[in-house]
Amino acid sequence: MRSIIEKLNDGGPAITYTILVLLLVIIALFVKSLIQNDSSKKTRSLIASIAWFAIAWAYMGRTFGLIMAFDKVAAAGDIVPNMLADGLKMALVGPLVGLTTFIIARIFIIVLILKEKKS
Repeated sequence: MRSIIEKLNDGGPAITYTILVLLLVIIALFVKSLIQNDSSKKTRSLIASIAWFAIAWAYMGRTFGLIMAFDKVAAAGDIVPNMLADGLKMALVGPLVGLTTFIIARIFIIVLILKEKKS
């Protein structure tokens, strides 16, 4: 568990924890839809919109991570691998969390569509 939290922190807490909150919202909407037996298009659309926002937020974090990495290189003058490491970690972890959230949301949407077709 500690290593997961460390990786999330490497990705920039403002980016990764925001995406995790969005994932919790997506899960809550999915569970609410299952409990209330409501797989309406509005719920699916909301889940999809939140998932796309998570992707956009993640790639914005990636851009910030790359800018930070290149700023460090420019300030130092020489390229040293550990100078780039922090920025590159931030550039990779955020999109990974965002894509994972997006895939989970898409699976939930598929389940809701299948549930609606069964009814």
